[in-house]
Amino acid sequence: MTTTAQESFSILHSIRIKGLATDPVLAAMVGLTPEELSARLEPLVADHLVVRREGRMSGTMLTPVGKETHAEMLAAVQPGPAVGEFYDAFLPLNRRFKKICNGWQMRDESTPNDHTDEAYDAEVIEDLAVVHGEIVEALTPLGAEDSRMALYGPRLTAALERIRGGDRGAFARPMYDSYHDIWMELHQDLLMVSGRERGEHDE
Repeated sequence: MTTTAQESFSILHSIRIKGLATDPVLAAMVGLTPEELSARLEPLVADHLVVRREGRMSGTMLTPVGKETHAEMLAAVQPGPAVGEFYDAFLPLNRRFKKICNGWQMRDESTPNDHTDEAYDAEVIEDLAVVHGEIVEALTPLGAEDSRMALYGPRLTAALERIRGGDRGAFARPMYDSYHDIWMELHQDLLMVSGRERGEHDE
């Protein structure tokens, strides 16, 4: 792909992952400033590939034509060996991450975590930090192969720092660019790029 085509694919692909992508999240996903993103979106809107939504649920969505165009571009992507190697490393980390998220939300099967026990929360955050170190290390060769994938590590690190800074929502709040949001984006990205179907190993 040309540079322009790569940028267009990155934007369309990120929107496909999110469904509805807010400007701040989309800019982070594609590694652009808000101003750069706005300029890149203009021709995509003009070509009827994306549509902008305003109001309470604002953001950018793919049009039916945009979905078809993205599918064609995705089919042309030839993932390198690092994708499969990372996916194999990702699955066990994903299982651990889900257990940690469950521990953040529930202290046991019947007791929600109300986040009044700072020591308990700190322990869960440190469990997350261990997995974080492993996922960032595993992402390094993948990021070297695909610059788009290289953006996940810094985004996850930024979310972890927000959690450590006292922003509880940065752990798993939906539609908040939380650690969980970014992790799920990474998982969906892997499935789409590798052409895999979500199976029992992904759960």
